[in-house]
Amino acid sequence: MIPADVTYLPEAPAHDAEIEAINAEAFGPGRFARAAYRIREGGPHERSLSFVALNGGVVIASVRLTRVAAGTGRALLLGPLAVRPAFKNLGIGRKLVRIALEAAEQAGAPAVLLVGDEPYYGPLGFKRIPRGQIVMPRPVDPNRLLAVELVPDAVAKLAGEVCHADLSRVAEDGPRAETGATQAKAIA
Repeated sequence: MIPADVTYLPEAPAHDAEIEAINAEAFGPGRFARAAYRIREGGPHERSLSFVALNGGVVIASVRLTRVAAGTGRALLLGPLAVRPAFKNLGIGRKLVRIALEAAEQAGAPAVLLVGDEPYYGPLGFKRIPRGQIVMPRPVDPNRLLAVELVPDAVAKLAGEVCHADLSRVAEDGPRAETGATQAKAIA
């Protein structure tokens, strides 16, 4: 397999089952206990800013972006990024991240943050967020909180607990800010 055999596309609903299978394979059942997963439980990811890699029409990797808030700051949370084992170490994951960052920048996102390894994400522009500036809803190693600024000083505006942006709006604006989807979740 050579990288030229890989096609990169925006994520579509038809990819959901394959993406879930890749995430289960990559992260196992423990993924549900992770801080980033807890944030993603607060609302949907941005499908238009999420991408898949296909080989022979089969999803072999994916990356998702989710709107988040922390204090007055707004950003996108990158993840999960997962690549099937047979396709690792070919640059597919890094290419998906670059595609997602370009899409985020074109969409006007101020920053992208993640919980990840600096040696992997550093060459893609991610830097450590100053210790104590943000707090995740579950414990994480503060050395793994990374961000890339797409708008100058955007990371400095991120402060306090990170949550899904939909939950931040409800907290700021009160019950009237709830959307039909949020109300349906509250009822369920």
